[in-house]
Amino acid sequence: MDGFQRRREQKKLNILEAALALFMEYGVQKISIGEIAKKANVSQVTIYNYFESKHNLIHEVFVYYTDKALDEFEQILASNMAFPEKIKHLMFTKNETAKQIHEDFYQYLMKEYTSGINYMEKIYTEKALPRFIDLFNQGKEQGYVDPNLSNEAILFYIKAMNEYIQREEVYQSILPLTEDIMKILFYGIVGEKEK
Repeated sequence: MDGFQRRREQKKLNILEAALALFMEYGVQKISIGEIAKKANVSQVTIYNYFESKHNLIHEVFVYYTDKALDEFEQILASNMAFPEKIKHLMFTKNETAKQIHEDFYQYLMKEYTSGINYMEKIYTEKALPRFIDLFNQGKEQGYVDPNLSNEAILFYIKAMNEYIQREEVYQSILPLTEDIMKILFYGIVGEKEK
């Protein structure tokens, strides 16, 4: 990549980072292209040259946010931590994200996820689910997950929950429950057992 292309990619990344930070704090509706341009230290024309419209920018921020979350997820899973530590990190990350994300931005993400734009569904199916299976296999090997549970049953449970949270009446109220839902997913209703 030559210097011009590298600067162009860096400028695009700066715009995505600025937009993401503003959307996380204030939501999508309240933020203008002008505010994003100011935070990214570029002109509004530059943003339109890169993204053509606010709608396209929002979609690209959605893709960027999803990719970034997947990278963080994969870093935790690829680490040398024991199974319980990985679970705690995943829950902590989810809980911190839930505290930081503006409800308007979260609602937009869920609408994107449940609409015909299936980027997040594709990432979930092709990358996240197989990594979850790897995680649960590791948990079985280390004695933290019941080895009698089939991966098919675990996947069925995760997919059922995933399909349920895609319903608009559900995702509109789920954000404050993120930490509890993650605990139920990993520890069940009985809760974490001391080893």
